[in-house]
Amino acid sequence: MATATTTHPSSTINTDFLPLQGTDYVEFYVGNAKQAAHFYKTAFGFQSLAYAGPETGIKDRVSYAIRQNKLIFVLTTPIRSGNPIADHIYKHGDGVKVLALKVEDAQSAFDETTKRGARAYMEPTVLKHNQGEVVLSGIHTYGDTVHVFVERRNYQGAFMPGFREWKSEYNPTETGLLYVDHCVGNVGWNQMNPWVKFYEDVMGFRNILSFDDNDISTEYSALMSKVMSNGNGFVKFPINEPAEGKKKSQVEEYLDFYDGEGCQHVALATNDIVKTVTQLKDRGVEFLRVPNTYYDDLLDRVGKIDEDLEPLKELGILVDRDDEGYLLQLFSKPVEDRPTLFFEIIQRKGAKSFGKGNFKALFEALEREQDARGNL
Repeated sequence: MATATTTHPSSTINTDFLPLQGTDYVEFYVGNAKQAAHFYKTAFGFQSLAYAGPETGIKDRVSYAIRQNKLIFVLTTPIRSGNPIADHIYKHGDGVKVLALKVEDAQSAFDETTKRGARAYMEPTVLKHNQGEVVLSGIHTYGDTVHVFVERRNYQGAFMPGFREWKSEYNPTETGLLYVDHCVGNVGWNQMNPWVKFYEDVMGFRNILSFDDNDISTEYSALMSKVMSNGNGFVKFPINEPAEGKKKSQVEEYLDFYDGEGCQHVALATNDIVKTVTQLKDRGVEFLRVPNTYYDDLLDRVGKIDEDLEPLKELGILVDRDDEGYLLQLFSKPVEDRPTLFFEIIQRKGAKSFGKGNFKALFEALEREQDARGNL
């Protein structure tokens, strides 16, 4: 029998053996990086930052780094077949390969995690050019996803050695996206707890919230989720697994079409969700829609909020409250043809949680999309 949502109190950690300063960048392996960069600039308001490819001495791939405030995406495509990047795209479609984490010491991060059981992805590597050096190291996590530790204290360039500054005449205005709030991973049946243990044992994270199939379910489908956080709370990784239901859940659909475990969505923070979502919709970003009846008793459920209800209703923005405040959130539809990767736009007004009160309405909206695709 499933139990209710569990909030886990902070445990005292004497020493943080993996001090993280936040997300450095998110790297996507994509079929066409030039076009993907144009999409994220046009639709999401990113700006050109840096470029790597044959012209910079990189012979097997092209990468475009784009930035909006503290948010950096790297879009990478292979320029020949028969290599791990091309194989990744063939199997998964466009998706997240690297969740890069900013550290003070990439060698120490590698040593501390590998000695605790992490499988090495990248031995500590020093990249140098005339603007300084960046040290990288990395470990494997769920599926083909990896964490790269980035040490850039001795670097003054645009992004990192191997890249050159990318100046473009086309730089649409930003949309108010600030930084990565959290990244959600979808893992297979009965794999959530093993990966929770991985983050606890290998990276020193703690489980701050748990949701079971009583919390996250509809008439047809369910999932379980645990939220992992590092010591200072700068990095949060919720981990989802499917749960038994009458029909196929969104996690099962993802696992089928991604062909394995991977990053389901990246949550992007804003300080003005109404303005951000209005601009994103104007630029063609498509969002999930809950029924208008969701708003009939919204203020009874969440109490007083600063925002006017009508714009929230018009845009389909969801609201939820916890003991520390409230949050506003909205989820995009998948940003490629496979029903896999999507984005969440989130504004926190004190809340530290993840919108439990919206799960049912959100799931039903997702199920309508699944049903239209014939995948429910």
